[in-house]
Amino acid sequence: MKPAVFLDRDGTLITDVGYLKSLDEVALFPWTIDTVRALNRAGLPVVVITNQAGVARGMFDEAFVDDTHRYLSSLLAAGGAHVDAYYYCPHHPDGKVAPYVRACDCRKPGRALVDRAARDLGLDPARSFVVGDTWLDVGLGRAVGARSILVRTGGGRWWEARPHGTVTADVIVDNLAAAASWILEKCS
Repeated sequence: MKPAVFLDRDGTLITDVGYLKSLDEVALFPWTIDTVRALNRAGLPVVVITNQAGVARGMFDEAFVDDTHRYLSSLLAAGGAHVDAYYYCPHHPDGKVAPYVRACDCRKPGRALVDRAARDLGLDPARSFVVGDTWLDVGLGRAVGARSILVRTGGGRWWEARPHGTVTADVIVDNLAAAASWILEKCS
C-alpha cells in the first residue's frame, strides 16, 4: 500500500468554468503539467476525484465526463505527465436524470471513490494527500485520514474566507504547484 495524491479536477487541475459543456472550455493552469510531472517523478500516484453533478442535472452525460478525462490526459501526456486514474461521482440528490438522483457515499466529502481507488491501485489513504479548492475536498481528506490541502485557485480563495467550523485544512496554499511542494517536502 502506497501513498497517493488525490486531486480535485475543476479549480485545482483546470480552471473552473462552472459546468463544462465543451472540451474547448478545458484549460490547464500554467503550472499543472509541470506539477503533475513532478509528482509522477516522485513516484506518487496521482488520482483525480471529482463530483460531476452535471450528469444528474442533465447538463451532460457520462460519456462527456470520460471524453473530458481522455482529453485532459492527452494534454498532460504532451508534457510528459500523467494521471493514474480518474474517479467521479455522477449523482446529486437534486438532479433530474432518474438513475443519478440520489444521495450517495461517492459524492465528496463521502469517501467511496477514494476507497475504490485504494482497492484498485493498492493505495493507503492514511498516508496520502487530498488537494482541492473547496471544503468538500478537505472534508474528503479528513474522512479518509489523509492530509488535506486547500488551494486558493478555483473557488479556494472564496472558501478560505468562509471557514468551515468542523473542517480545517492541514495547509492552505496558492495553487497546485505550492501544494505539490508541500507534499514533496512531507514525503522526503
